[in-house]
Parts: sequence; structure tokens; C-alpha cells
Amino acid sequence: MTLLYTSDPTRGRIWRDIFAHEAEDVGFFDQADAYDREAIQYLAAWAPSADLIASLPNLEILFSIGAGIDQFDLSALPPHMRVVRMIEPGIAAGMVEYATMATLALHRNLIDYREAQKDARWAPIKLTPAGERRIGVMGLGNLGQAVLQALTPFGFALSGWSRSPRAIEGVTCHAGEAALPDFLAACDILICLLPLTEETRGILCRNSLSQLPRGAALVNVGRGGHLVEHDLLSLLDEEHLSGAFLDVTDPEPLPADHPLWTHPRIVITPHIASMTRADSAARALIANIRRHQAGAPLDGEVARNRGY
Repeated sequence: MTLLYTSDPTRGRIWRDIFAHEAEDVGFFDQADAYDREAIQYLAAWAPSADLIASLPNLEILFSIGAGIDQFDLSALPPHMRVVRMIEPGIAAGMVEYATMATLALHRNLIDYREAQKDARWAPIKLTPAGERRIGVMGLGNLGQAVLQALTPFGFALSGWSRSPRAIEGVTCHAGEAALPDFLAACDILICLLPLTEETRGILCRNSLSQLPRGAALVNVGRGGHLVEHDLLSLLDEEHLSGAFLDVTDPEPLPADHPLWTHPRIVITPHIASMTRADSAARALIANIRRHQAGAPLDGEVARNRGY
């Protein structure tokens, strides 16, 4: 068994050491090494070139080094190739921290207080109890469920929306396009954690965001392609929406003159909500290789016909 790694060299050195100590039977190579292309069975990469993939005739599995797989052109990959997203504790932990921070900041009117501080205004806002604040999560995979679980102790009214039906204790779940209007109408803070597919690209647009209650807010930690940015700006200026936390944009990084940077009701962070931890990611990858050896299902395998 042989793995080719083609991403950040610093992370690669950590992975190489862990593989050497915990998976001696798996050959670990990066692109600077001399390796037999015909021996490569696994590829761990972010956005490998079509030429690289074509040069590996016995490649069976493409492992994403991150939680997303929208950077891959799935239609261009060989049909037999399996694609696996990264699922490891560091990703979920970071996302839970960020989503909780953004939700609490919006719940406690931090954007308003930030603006008041700039003007040296002492302007208290009547507190809305958490039980009267409705939080909705779009995307009920591993990350969406982790975020909902973390928000549960605060007492928020929680709901979720996904393509297929889910049942989550303490969460009102909605599924499918027909259920989207009812879900949106009951969200004071909307958190987007959807995968980016052709069906979800541009889903955060005027049509959907205007169905949120007046004064609602948005947290986008999915992908920049989910959001139609000028629709968000218009709805903020019209005061239908009250604020937004954006950890993802399209493109990344944003041009310096982009209006999202300077809008007073938007908080932008540079795609840092969750980051793969090198050590735990290496061990998650080793565990998946062991599953493949045993003929067991892979953790995070993508259904290529669905795109996630």
C-alpha cells in the first residue's frame, strides 16, 4: 500500500512521522520523493491536477485533506475512483467554536454595540432570552449536527434543514425543497453548513434570504459560492436582515475594494472557522486506510452522483 501526499510541506513532515511510527506498512511519499507511479494506491491532496491523477494508473482513492470536496471536478475523475472527505476531530471542534461565537455575537447584538462604540454611544438594547431566539442550521451532516449539539445548552429553539430527512433529538428537522420556506420563516439566525453542489450554489439569495423574518441574521461557514453577495448587501441596506458573519467568500481572498469589507453590518473572517489539525488528520487517514484494507465502509466517502 502506497500513499502520495501533495499538500503543505510542513503538514507533510508531521504526517510522514506519524505514518512511520503508526502505519509502517503504508509507504508514504510526497511529490519531492522518488516513487513508483504504478504503486500509488492512495492520493491525499487538496486540488490535484488532472495530469497527476492520469499519471497514477492504479490510484483507487482520492482523500481530500480538508472537509470540503467542491475543489474537485468530480466529473473529470475516473469513474472507478472513490473520493473521501476529511473527517477528524479538529475540523468539528473548530466549526463548533466559530458557529457558537457567531451565534452568540448576533444573539447579543455585538454588531450594534461595535457600531455604538465607534460613535462613543452608550446604547443598551433590550435582551432577548435565548429561548425566544430561533436558530436554524442548513446542512445536517457531521458538522451541522455538532453545531446543533453545542448550541443546545443555551436554550435556543433549534431547527435544521437538509436534502434528505433527519431525526435529531431537540431539533425540528425539515427536509427537501418544499420544506425550505417553513424552515426559513422560523430562523432568527441562519447558519449555512451545506456542501457546495450545483443544487446549492447561490442558495443564499434574495428569494431565500427574504423569507427569513425581518431582523434575522446570517452565518455562512459553508462556501462562498452559496451566497449571492449583492442580494445580501441589498437586504442589509433595506434592513430586512440585521447582520452577517461570513467566514467564506467568492473569491477568496476578496479584492480590497469589495463592498463586503466595509459594510457596517458584516463581520468577515478569512476562512478560519475550522482547520484540519495535522496530527489528528493523519490518524484519521490511517484509520480510513485500515477500513479500506478490511473492506469496511470509509468514513466520509462521497456519493459522487450527489456531490457530497
